Amino acid sequence: MSKEVIEIRWHGRGGQGAKTAALLFGDAALGEGKYIQAFPEYGPERMGAPVQSFNRISEQPITLHTGITNPDIVVVLDITLLDSVDVTAGLLPGGKIILNTCESPAHMKQKLKSKDAKIYTLDANGISRETIGRVIPNTPMMGALAKAADIIDFNKMLAEVEAKLKIKFAKKPEIIAGNIEAIKRAYNEVKA
Repeated sequence: MSKEVIEIRWHGRGGQGAKTAALLFGDAALGEGKYIQAFPEYGPERMGAPVQSFNRISEQPITLHTGITNPDIVVVLDITLLDSVDVTAGLLPGGKIILNTCESPAHMKQKLKSKDAKIYTLDANGISRETIGRVIPNTPMMGALAKAADIIDFNKMLAEVEAKLKIKFAKKPEIIAGNIEAIKRAYNEVKA
């Protein structure tokens, strides 16, 4: 993408890792020397309640300090949110939507009634179940975002995420390995 500031909105449910994914993705972009913002939207959320997190990524300093209402990219960690949240709200023309679903991009394009958005789909739940051992779609969706957005170097992102996970899960190398495998698989398996 060649836009000056890329804005990303993450939709998930409390406990699915939308905040963590936005922070990790932002850290990966920062590791490449980009300017970033990564922040959640807090409210009375609890486990399972709809949540949002955001990223801004730019080659230049970011002086905007507001919420993101017109994202370039929307990432949806939980497809059941489509029944209660308008994930397409404010999406810029020609924007991208990345959905955690087994459905095809063509089917989801019809369901969302999104005429000019580019739709990507990925079975992030299945990938996380197989690689991490439980359904936590955030890291697979990061891999899908890296492929769809093409705004950060994939291998540098992997190295940055692995370094962060080594700090958090120093005594659980299987969690680190599972998340890295999930990101790699998602990058290769996302459908457009």
